[in-house]
Amino acid sequence: MTIRNESDMTTAVRLEGIKKGFTLHLQDGASIPVFDGVDLEVDPGECVVLTGASGVGKSTLLKLIYGNYRALGGKVLIEHGGRMIDLVKASPRTIMSVRRRTLGYVSQFLRCVPRVAARDVVAEPLLALGVSRREARMRAEALLARLNIPERLFDLPPATFSGGEQQRVNIARGFVHPYPILLLDEPTASLDADNRAVVIELIREAKARAAAMIGIFHDADVRDQVADRRIVLETQRAAA
Repeated sequence: MTIRNESDMTTAVRLEGIKKGFTLHLQDGASIPVFDGVDLEVDPGECVVLTGASGVGKSTLLKLIYGNYRALGGKVLIEHGGRMIDLVKASPRTIMSVRRRTLGYVSQFLRCVPRVAARDVVAEPLLALGVSRREARMRAEALLARLNIPERLFDLPPATFSGGEQQRVNIARGFVHPYPILLLDEPTASLDADNRAVVIELIREAKARAAAMIGIFHDADVRDQVADRRIVLETQRAAA
């Protein structure tokens, strides 16, 4: 499957011939193919939305780009520090550097250290970049407030929050640093209409500063408002 972008802008993300499958060791090594030769290019300032049937591999593709999964073949090229880095071959140290400065990821679920206050969960990406604690916390608090998290919750750990509140903390953490590339896996799934509108604004602002984004949005209204292109992923033929 080949997905091409005709723009002559500098590419932020480029996938070349991505292959991925999973082996079920508890089922006599049965193989489940997911991708067999996916190509994709995303430019700065563009939001590409992945669509397709449930289970086709949309979230898997985001995890491959982020480096949580290792592709079985092909390249995951990310523009980082003025050059393209292939995350398929990159060392763990390089992957962490790309994540720290270049590649943000808003997953469907918030995972953070227990008993850490919400403001510090959101501020952590900035602290990792050397931003002062005071500045990092101020920026975190402003984003939490924008996402309608009450100030009385700033000092509480997100594990005590509702699902929607946790997702808003997750979104704040993903947008607190102006990542050049953002991966968005159902960021609005647990949100009401008012908070979905805030996320749409954040995405539009990120596009305006030339962030490249790849997202999954099952909400058709959100998808229509943020997508520059839609990519339909197709189910691979089952292995023999």
